[in-house]
Amino acid sequence: MSRLELATSRSGPAAVIALQGELDMAGATTLEAELERLDSDALVLDLRGLTFIDSSGLRVLVVNARRAQDRGRRFALVPGAAQVMRVFDITGMRERLEFVSDPAEVTGPP
Repeated sequence: MSRLELATSRSGPAAVIALQGELDMAGATTLEAELERLDSDALVLDLRGLTFIDSSGLRVLVVNARRAQDRGRRFALVPGAAQVMRVFDITGMRERLEFVSDPAEVTGPP
């Protein structure tokens, strides 16, 4: 059972997914299904509600960032708590993925 909750909202051609809980193997499956369902010019994943991320969660983010880039779409992340961001730092993904301080940097003003 996934301990990840998703809240998806739209702002024009962009979608924002706020993640809450743990992005582990079970959560990665949930997130992957939601990402496949969306068809947006830009996508922001808000990690501020995450308490945990493992390699399977990181993999979903990296694969979908690459997929968005291949399709000419923007994919950005809002940084989460220090323990979550440590995974990005250890793996070097913080430098390879786009991070924004607020979803509005991608979606525009409300």
